[in-house]
Amino acid sequence: MARTALITGASSGLGAEYARQLAARGTDLVLVARDRSALTALADRLVSRHRVEVEVLPADLLDHRQRQKVERRLGDAARPIDMLVNNAGFGLPLSFARNDIEDEVHHLRLHVEVPMRLTHAALGPMLARGGGRIVNIASVAGFIPRSTYGACKGWLISFSRWANTRYAARGVTTTAVCPGFTHTNFHERMGLPPGQEGLADWMWLDADDVVAQSLRDIARGKAVSVPSLRYKAIVALTRVLPAGLLASVGERGR
Repeated sequence: MARTALITGASSGLGAEYARQLAARGTDLVLVARDRSALTALADRLVSRHRVEVEVLPADLLDHRQRQKVERRLGDAARPIDMLVNNAGFGLPLSFARNDIEDEVHHLRLHVEVPMRLTHAALGPMLARGGGRIVNIASVAGFIPRSTYGACKGWLISFSRWANTRYAARGVTTTAVCPGFTHTNFHERMGLPPGQEGLADWMWLDADDVVAQSLRDIARGKAVSVPSLRYKAIVALTRVLPAGLLASVGERGR
């Protein structure tokens, strides 16, 4: 596994879980998010428990100057980053027509433009060293018509597949991790209290299982990782079900 990993959206949810599991494997970390205090608290716990080096890099990735700090850190040859985890993101209500268009633009930029820019910043140094791993946190929604969230995640999946095909032979693998609905604070940040997302219990995954399974796929250099058998089956069905039925399924949950 990587010697040093940079994780965006690291202050909570899947980002924090990647930080915990990578630190447990002895990986040094660079943690990126807007909330400095949350990053510092997580860093202190990881250093105390696992004796790894943890750098806190607060940044709003939608701010040009702050994002450039992260890009420069990815390109720092003296302190190489072996793994980039593009995890930062947020959700919106599924009704595109009622959503504020500026919110939609910010959503598109954070889920598509930002990981593209950070991947570009990391890729050159990784190729020069002959090794590295890029991880894009996508979603099963990327296989299902699900408003602009599914569209953004579908882009990440397609981009990751192409990049893995293009650069894996030179030592740099790219993996799109596609979890289903996962117990984190993601839905709470959208204003939905726990238990009010409109989903059956069987559809929920635990964050630690998602990350553990994805790390195995990342280590194998897989282009797409779909944690859990139940969601692997759902993704397989998306290849044969009619588009109208898939769109109806995509309206479930929030």
